[in-house]
Amino acid sequence: MMPNIDALSERLHDYLDPTQIQRVRRAYFYAEQAHDGQRRKSGEPYVTHPLAVANVLSEMHMDHDSLIAAMLHDVIEDTEISYDGIHTQFGEQVATIVDGVSKLTHLEFETKAEAQAENFQKMVLAMAEDIRVIIVKLADRLHNMRTLGAMRPDKQRRIAKETLDIYAPIAARLGMRDLQVELEDLAFQAFHPMRAKYIRRAVVKARGQRKDIISEIQQAIQKRLDQEHMSGTVTGREKHLYSIYRKMKSESRSFASIMDVFAFRIVTESVDDCYRILGAVHNLFKPVPGRFKDYIAIPKANGYQSLHTDLFGARNITIEVQIRTKEMDAVASQGIAEHSHYKVYGDSESAVGSYNRARKWVEGLLEMQQRAGDSMEFIDSVKKDLFPDEVYVFTPKGRIFELPRGSTPVDFAYAVHTDIGNSCVSCRIDRRLAPLSEPLSTGQTVEIITTPRAQPNMAWLNFVVTGKARTSIRHFLKNQQRHESVELGRRLLNQFLATYDLSIEQVDPDKLAQLLENADLNKLDDLFEDIGMGNRMAYVVARMLQSDPFIEASEVEQDRARGAAVGIRGAEGMVMHYARCCHPIPGDSIIGNISTGRGLVVHRADCRNHNKKSKDEEQRNIYLEWSETNEDEYPVVLQLQVESQRGMIAQLAMAVSAAGANLLKVDSGEKDGQMNAVSMELTVQNRVHLARVMRKLKTVRQVTRVTRQ
Repeated sequence: MMPNIDALSERLHDYLDPTQIQRVRRAYFYAEQAHDGQRRKSGEPYVTHPLAVANVLSEMHMDHDSLIAAMLHDVIEDTEISYDGIHTQFGEQVATIVDGVSKLTHLEFETKAEAQAENFQKMVLAMAEDIRVIIVKLADRLHNMRTLGAMRPDKQRRIAKETLDIYAPIAARLGMRDLQVELEDLAFQAFHPMRAKYIRRAVVKARGQRKDIISEIQQAIQKRLDQEHMSGTVTGREKHLYSIYRKMKSESRSFASIMDVFAFRIVTESVDDCYRILGAVHNLFKPVPGRFKDYIAIPKANGYQSLHTDLFGARNITIEVQIRTKEMDAVASQGIAEHSHYKVYGDSESAVGSYNRARKWVEGLLEMQQRAGDSMEFIDSVKKDLFPDEVYVFTPKGRIFELPRGSTPVDFAYAVHTDIGNSCVSCRIDRRLAPLSEPLSTGQTVEIITTPRAQPNMAWLNFVVTGKARTSIRHFLKNQQRHESVELGRRLLNQFLATYDLSIEQVDPDKLAQLLENADLNKLDDLFEDIGMGNRMAYVVARMLQSDPFIEASEVEQDRARGAAVGIRGAEGMVMHYARCCHPIPGDSIIGNISTGRGLVVHRADCRNHNKKSKDEEQRNIYLEWSETNEDEYPVVLQLQVESQRGMIAQLAMAVSAAGANLLKVDSGEKDGQMNAVSMELTVQNRVHLARVMRKLKTVRQVTRVTRQ
């Protein structure tokens, strides 16, 4: 039976004062008037829905502003009343929550993944304004799920899927377990009605058979607690349908093996009692090794705290026991909604901790949303955050970080701070040097080694797990590429403008503005970026920008512009690529080719591949020269002919190392009698260094020939 406003007011006397209850009643009558004449699919007056949502929130003891917002959450969307109207009548806080919930009303994810992602971004922004927005939205969704039967079957399935994909995981992430369980079970029954029916039938049957064993174990634990003079209430724990189904599906377990585990919860007064009770149950039944988890000392990401232990019972039974305080129990079932309790019942540490974690999570989501390139990239990142299977690791100073399973030191570095991630070069796990791609395990101490000049590596995207690391790396690389292509574009354009005795600063501003408008570009940097990325040719742009339309630069002058070599330092990075066909190094004569979308590809001037290019492609050539020397190393490939002999490769590697070069790869090619063709890829600083390496290799007696590829 749907509660009326008087029944709700009666319940609110438990924790709200009369003036607050009066405001909630006023909101109800305001909503009733606004929705007058509207009906739900089931035929009931529309106002029964906001009243039911407020009722759900009252069970969580939410504050009066949330209850008022629940009464009014559909008013902006479905009636003539505006945000300002609510603001005037009920104040800014209520108006903000109602506005946030209204923005989320259209979270109808048909089949388009983009729509789902876009709406999820809206949800994050609304949550960031006031976290109560999402609590009201979850209560709204719960009542919709309870009354789903009035909908068409196809709509039921869509709403159920959306609930399982988005809303239930958010409830879990905010620690609101009761709401999460009910949402999951209702959605499961709507999405898989037959499977739900069979599992429910099997659960009822198993419950009947297990009744005696459950009460026997319960009495044994209670008796032991009474003997030890410990206060604690022991209750059996029901497994809900969706969790049984998920375990059967994901772990390929039989229904019987899941039901063979008997679950109990012991709720006590203090943290001290929790640990004493743990000792008592371990004395009563033998603990299963490796199955004890202390979530009191290290709470879960959503603020959940409890001790978990598995025990061997008589008759080959496994017993799962959770031990927690009353306050932890309230936070475990209500999550951040429990935050409102401590305003009434005094400071509750668990609730404040849960609320702060939720806020921090939303702030993290907000940061990711601002950095993500598009909504699809964002939702991809968030999926990992919504389904975390946590790993807990420590900083060298003992601070704890929770990360999703499979996280690597790079994920950890970004979790500490974006700047740490951007400048990390290596790491120590439990004081030993380890690769940055090594998955972390709970309990490890991770130390990140950084250097100021370091920057993220694109290869990290292959192994990072957290959304924050992924979006931060992409964001950095995107900005870096833009910065470099803008610089290169500016240099190229200035060089071609020089043939008309101009520079970019001397160009007619009207001409430049016209060119940008025609090209649909917003600012000059966008033009430079386009030139640097090879999407526009610098000499064509220069010709369009020169002031006298009758001057046509001759081909000779254009060649002169291309021939006035652009100096490259070798460290331009992302928009400058060194051709793998000829591996240019400082000291070589080099030529550049502007490749569409990639930027500048540097070849050796005598490269066969490059010299095969067509006349049209030659228009994209540009002469280059190495500017000041630098300490970077460049890959080169050497072809050797050597006499076959045991230990040959080791001798070659030692010779390369002795010449100060770094060996990347050795391939021993075809054998011709006693001769072997060996290909070596190594890094050198310049031609002089390469000559030194080649001389060193020739001193090895078995080497008959060394050539550079």
